[in-house]
Amino acid sequence: MFTSSRQSSSKASTSTTNFFYTTPPSYELSLEDFESFALSRLIVLRKIEELKVKGLDRNQYNDALKRVVNLQLPSSGPSPSAKKHNEKRDLASHFILRLAYCRTEELRRWLLTQELALFKFRLEDLEKRGGKDMSAFMKNAGISFDKITQDEKQSMQSQLRFNMSYRDFEASSFYRIPFAEAVDLIGRRLVHVRAGMAYVPGGKLVSIICARFRSHLSRSLAKAAASFSHVSSDTRIGPLLKNMNKQYTGRDFGKQHTVEGDMNASNVDEYAQRSMPLCMRQVHDGLKKDHKLKHDGRRQYGLFLKGAGLTMEESLLFFQNEFTKIMSADDFNKNYAYNIRHSYGKEGKRQSYTAFSSTTIIMGPRSNPSEVGSHHGCPFAHSGDASLAALLGKMGIGGKDRDDIMAHKKNKMYQLACAKHFEVTHPGAAKTEGVDLDGVGNHPNAWFNSSVQYWKNKEPAKKDMKGKINTPMAKVERAVVSPGSGTAKEVV
Repeated sequence: MFTSSRQSSSKASTSTTNFFYTTPPSYELSLEDFESFALSRLIVLRKIEELKVKGLDRNQYNDALKRVVNLQLPSSGPSPSAKKHNEKRDLASHFILRLAYCRTEELRRWLLTQELALFKFRLEDLEKRGGKDMSAFMKNAGISFDKITQDEKQSMQSQLRFNMSYRDFEASSFYRIPFAEAVDLIGRRLVHVRAGMAYVPGGKLVSIICARFRSHLSRSLAKAAASFSHVSSDTRIGPLLKNMNKQYTGRDFGKQHTVEGDMNASNVDEYAQRSMPLCMRQVHDGLKKDHKLKHDGRRQYGLFLKGAGLTMEESLLFFQNEFTKIMSADDFNKNYAYNIRHSYGKEGKRQSYTAFSSTTIIMGPRSNPSEVGSHHGCPFAHSGDASLAALLGKMGIGGKDRDDIMAHKKNKMYQLACAKHFEVTHPGAAKTEGVDLDGVGNHPNAWFNSSVQYWKNKEPAKKDMKGKINTPMAKVERAVVSPGSGTAKEVV
């Protein structure tokens, strides 16, 4: 269905009126688009689940859902190319999640429920636009109904308009639908039934079409489940599919998010020592040692710092300060400054890039320890056992805590290992007010933000020093090992 590539050429219809999803896409997707498209849809489906339990009225629900759909899965765009891209994202994301959520009955039921709600929302919106759009949708989806003649309509007038005004009756077309497809309407006494057929006014077709979509998607998920083992054996997309339901879809770190104390070029070191996850701490320490980073490391770390609140100007200053220890300022400006400005959306296509999620880093390129400046990747996934154990030891993590982390690594539960690392280095975080642990282990910036909030609450700021973090660690050793236990604790 999908081919991993940096190229993409559409061969399947991606019309916005084709959201019945009868034909899978045949165009190529990069791994980056594969993940980002799926996450866009996952954000929408999780928002649907969230809105359902908020007790909103119909208008409030529709308004809230419309906002997130327009943001994550827009059906239009400012240009033909943008519109085509959005249509591709909608089609591809549905089929990706269909694959990712076909594995178990629980996952299939969840996806079916949320996709049906999204389908109904879109169909009702389409209906409001008029008959032409609805007709185009039904044609693309291969849906047709047996429309009764005007003579039949008049002969059955007394039965058909039992719950309609005369004006509505005259304006409506009626369709002959098999009984089994109209159970919902029949149960609510909204349609007339005769000889095993329900006579449904055009305004009630949404319910019938939704029932067909539910049946279509249910069958499709069952078929996908039968072939999942084959699809998931692909080493490029298999891990993404298997972990999709655990993906982080919380706060968007595509733009700078200021943290308490304002990160700047002067205090990145302090944040690194105290609040960076191991994947970023490793890159930071490597940068301080080698005064350079390979391209993948610059992207991983640069976008993380951007999401942590470092402005473009401060990012340029920070990297220049390090790189110019082994090169001239002219060389830095010539070879590296452009890419930093590009990541902030100030060069090239002027697209503002998002900080990498944990899955992106785990699935991404591995560093080569033998190469100077190669420090990117996920230490839990990419480092050898001995290297990771030594790294944890340098951080004062030993005993049972180290063993638990190493066990997660052995079982390839890398994100759980990352979450355990946070737990060990932030004792009592789960009970600390204001510390949100939902994204820890799923996104480096969520890990970072939770850590910053943790230390802010543990030691309220006493004074604001230029270039220093407002919650200084002068009195607190960050994590030491309790003799014999390997458990981190605070030392004042």
